[in-house]
Amino acid sequence: MTGEELAGRIEQGTVTVLDVRSRDEFSGEAGYPCDPRQGHIPGAAHLEWSDLYAGEGRPHAAGTIRRLLAERGIDAERPIVAYCHSGQRSEFAVVALRSAGLEAENYEGSWHEWSRRDES
Repeated sequence: MTGEELAGRIEQGTVTVLDVRSRDEFSGEAGYPCDPRQGHIPGAAHLEWSDLYAGEGRPHAAGTIRRLLAERGIDAERPIVAYCHSGQRSEFAVVALRSAGLEAENYEGSWHEWSRRDES
């Protein structure tokens, strides 16, 4: 999924955007110097990718993943687009979400791309 595609789906209200980076990256307190700004995509929910895993390479059971989403106010019945900084952690999140039977996509450009958008 491209940034333009994601922006269109956000505007249409047809997707839940899930930031799977650390809490500090999400809040803008931490990040990478290669990005012109820090923070998150407006309206994004937050859940660290590693919280979706029971152990190395083992996603939690579907019920646990659905509970984690519900605790954060995320509707598991809506399509989810996950992102991180560069698309790697979000791909792990997508694997876990799909293992729980959810519709999930990776925004490969992630924050590295989105942080360059003109949102004025």
